[in-house]
Amino acid sequence: MAPSRRMAAPVLFFLLLLVATEMGTTKVAEARHCLSQSHRFKGMCVRSGNCANVCRTENFPGGECKAHGFERKCFCKKIC
Repeated sequence: MAPSRRMAAPVLFFLLLLVATEMGTTKVAEARHCLSQSHRFKGMCVRSGNCANVCRTENFPGGECKAHGFERKCFCKKIC
């Protein structure tokens, strides 16, 4: 009877620790980006850096080149 009581305390402590760590974990959701075709970018989009600079003039934090059919266009993006 004495050995089982000695084992009960560490096992109980371990279970409580396990439950506490499971409750403390949080999942971080990834932000979604909304895309809008640039109105000021002219020509075929080759470098996303150029696209991002034009998008900043349109009050977007950034932009990227994306294929739209057979041509590549500049799309401005922001967090939705």
